[in-house]
Amino acid sequence: MDIALDEGLVKGDSVASLLDSALDAGGGLLRLTPTWVPRSFLHPGRRIKLHPNDYYRFGADRGGIDERWFGSTTEAANEGRVWHEGLSFCLFEGKKFLLKDAVEEAGQRLIGASIYDKYNRWPVYSKFFDNMGPIPHHMHQSFEDAELVGQEGKPESYYFPPQLNNVDNNFAYTFMGLEPGTSQEDVRRCLENWNAGDNGILDLSRAYRLKRGTGWLIPPGVLHAPGSLCTYEPQWGSDVFGMYQSIVEGRYVPWSLLVKDMPEEKHQDLDFIVGQLDWDRNVDTHFKNSNYLEPIRDEAASGDDYEDLWIVYGTVDGQQLFSAKELTIQPGASCTLRDPGASSWITVQGKGRMGSLDLQTPAMIRFGENTEDEVFISHEAATAGVKIENTGAEPLVGLRYFGPEVHGDKIPKAGS
Repeated sequence: MDIALDEGLVKGDSVASLLDSALDAGGGLLRLTPTWVPRSFLHPGRRIKLHPNDYYRFGADRGGIDERWFGSTTEAANEGRVWHEGLSFCLFEGKKFLLKDAVEEAGQRLIGASIYDKYNRWPVYSKFFDNMGPIPHHMHQSFEDAELVGQEGKPESYYFPPQLNNVDNNFAYTFMGLEPGTSQEDVRRCLENWNAGDNGILDLSRAYRLKRGTGWLIPPGVLHAPGSLCTYEPQWGSDVFGMYQSIVEGRYVPWSLLVKDMPEEKHQDLDFIVGQLDWDRNVDTHFKNSNYLEPIRDEAASGDDYEDLWIVYGTVDGQQLFSAKELTIQPGASCTLRDPGASSWITVQGKGRMGSLDLQTPAMIRFGENTEDEVFISHEAATAGVKIENTGAEPLVGLRYFGPEVHGDKIPKAGS
């Protein structure tokens, strides 16, 4: 099967000159192309604008495409993956180059000196996650636990864009954490019963109804079984996880998906596996108060005809690892977007212009087709200010996420 996403790709020494030309022409903006990711254990929700014939373009054995990644320099940890799976491409004058290569060539210009000097990469990414039903109760390892297998931890967040959620699909509820009073022995018993059918771990948890236009902050080590609303997910640049549920909607979850990011000698050590959970956070009696996110208007960045909302905010273990905002501009209006750091933008409604680049929300996308909805806003452009105008007849709406510690103490606290 022909996979053409990397057609026209430029590598090596040629990237630098092409990148300079692209940044100069775009005023510090880079056009990104769609990055599609399949998952063998999931069922596509079919709301991310991909053509109906293209959901299995990586091959049916790879599973359906139910994710689109944004501004990513992080590789998808899939078995049988194509070499560039999960990585974003920049497009300029018909030629492509990896955003990852661009950051290596001009990191301070693209993502700012503070982030590049500390991480030597763009350490975050976001995605649309779109599934027909719920997925297994799972967690993402902490930084300490992920380091045991040479990986990084993965805190993440959710936002449910109304524009991508015209239908609920099969189960618009997410199980999160564990019921207060649950013991580690209760979870251990679920693992012992892995091959006995449904191991019953959801009996120990609580489901929350998902509400469009709101979100959640999910620290590492916290169990969660995402429901069937299409989700915008700013997160740390890692793809580690462990599935703790043995059967979902009648489909068996192999033990290998529980232990894939744990040391091999610990793959049958039930106490170790249970110990990777952040117990205090899982049994938090006020879990919703600690992790639920309502949008908050940023008065300093909003005006009469445009509104900038905080949609992902707060800290994880005292660190501001990522954040996100939603900008809405009314028809005929414009504003100057000025942020203290780089961001990755995806247009979810309407059409317009950002600097010299057109913005257009596609109704349907063929696999391998380039679009005009995704832009990487460099640190250089963000701090100088970028004019965005709505040239259409409906609101222009874009989501953008930021890297670590960009907003300082100006970001709201979770629970606000």
